Amino acid sequence: MSLMADEASTVLVVDDVAASRYAMGAVLRRAGHSVVPVASAGAALAELDLRLRSGALPDVALVDVGLPDMSGFELCRRLKSRPPMAALPVVHFSAAAVAPSDRCRGLDAGGEAYLTVPAEPEEIQAVVRAAVRGARMRSGAEALVRRLTLLSETIVDVQAARTLEELAAAAAEGAARLTRSPAAVFVLGEDGDLYSGASRARARTTLPDAGAHDAVARLIRRITDGDPGPHHTVVPAPLWPAGFFRPGVTEDAHLVLARTEGGAPVCVATPLRGAHGASPDTGGLVARLAQATALAAQPLLMYQVERHVALTLQHSFLPKRVPDFPGLDVVVRYVPASRQTEIGGDFYAALSTPRGVLTAVGDVVGHSLDAATVMVEIRHALRAYCVEQSDPAALARRLDRMLQHYHPDVTATVCLALVEPGSGRVRIANAGHIPPLIVRDSGEAEYVKAAGPLLGLGLERPEPTEAVLWPTDRLLMVTDGLVETRGIDLSLSLEQLRAAAAGAPLGTVALCDTLLHCFGQDREDDIAMLALRLRLG
Repeated sequence: MSLMADEASTVLVVDDVAASRYAMGAVLRRAGHSVVPVASAGAALAELDLRLRSGALPDVALVDVGLPDMSGFELCRRLKSRPPMAALPVVHFSAAAVAPSDRCRGLDAGGEAYLTVPAEPEEIQAVVRAAVRGARMRSGAEALVRRLTLLSETIVDVQAARTLEELAAAAAEGAARLTRSPAAVFVLGEDGDLYSGASRARARTTLPDAGAHDAVARLIRRITDGDPGPHHTVVPAPLWPAGFFRPGVTEDAHLVLARTEGGAPVCVATPLRGAHGASPDTGGLVARLAQATALAAQPLLMYQVERHVALTLQHSFLPKRVPDFPGLDVVVRYVPASRQTEIGGDFYAALSTPRGVLTAVGDVVGHSLDAATVMVEIRHALRAYCVEQSDPAALARRLDRMLQHYHPDVTATVCLALVEPGSGRVRIANAGHIPPLIVRDSGEAEYVKAAGPLLGLGLERPEPTEAVLWPTDRLLMVTDGLVETRGIDLSLSLEQLRAAAAGAPLGTVALCDTLLHCFGQDREDDIAMLALRLRLG
């Protein structure tokens, strides 16, 4: 009886009797097995060490109980105590009379079976097949557990992602570990944007150019058009961009596609050749990963839409330039937070009033589309109120009552400054905000001592603080997004801002640009900034 090619195994035969080794080997070879004969336990350990280094351990070991240098039971115990060899199935055999205790010793040592020789060839072959089959089933089960663990760990990473880019990168790394091949993950947003991530091994090399990503985006749209998924598909090499998975290599792509609840396509891509060779179950696990990625992508896509709406709202009400005011130069800046953070409610305003120019910088507490919409309401209310009322303290009180009435759960900070261009006189009302900074051309800078409670609390407000600007002075008003850093005391950050402003080049534009360069990179909050000075002549 011979074995099919996929049933053939490599068998290590450990027996100190040459004739017995030959006979056992002959039976196994006739059945189609490869045989590795050794004469002692020491020789067996040496042979296994060599094969372990080359990654070619045998499939089963047939071990004589009565070896000269150590018993077959002790050899089995040593093998089972070494993790790389512990999975090697061991079958003990002996020509001596076998008592029940001998079989028990073999099983206790970790052996899979016990043979009494001489035995019929069919029995030897059946025992070897059973031992190999059992080992492969255990190995397959352990591998599946490992892959399921990898899948669960990847899903945790995917669900923890704060952005679509982080999500795609985490999913790609998990897919690479599951398939043992390079991987890339793509999410197509409703706005047509492509969010992608590559496994770390792929990301260390030169990534495909924008043209390759555009080609992939078009392919995914075409494949998923009208198909709800999830499903698998293969894109042949002529259609898949060359070098996408491995630089300089042209290969077919295996795609696993799913959709978010909103219908946005999500794609896990791996090279077709060998992509799922580790196990037939791997393809199913990758499909689960694609579905989990689609599920986690939905709220992030919704946030992207909300962020776009909020940014559009803010930009539409926060023009990059303010009107020209006689006798006054005013410069404004607005920088949204990095893409990893939420939209805030920062704003600025410069408004003409009967008594001068009213400037304001403020921030609605919270980060959301709601904060942005309340910001717009405050800015509009301020524009309406200052038509009849110029006093900053009175305006702060009216804004406070407006918030209590229409948004009782919302608070905001704002600093209001009424500037008289002719005299340089400034009246300042501060509601929980960073006080204005007066920067002098002499290289000095100091904060105006102006404080007061937040808007929305209904608390008593102090009288405005008065100051005078000289023609060489600049008044700077900022939101805390410019300087606030997690883990650093705000007073230290404010002192750093003061020192940087004092050393900035002359002029309002140079002042703003210098401070944004020093403090405004990759901030976790939006930045609103307003600087002004009296116009000479």
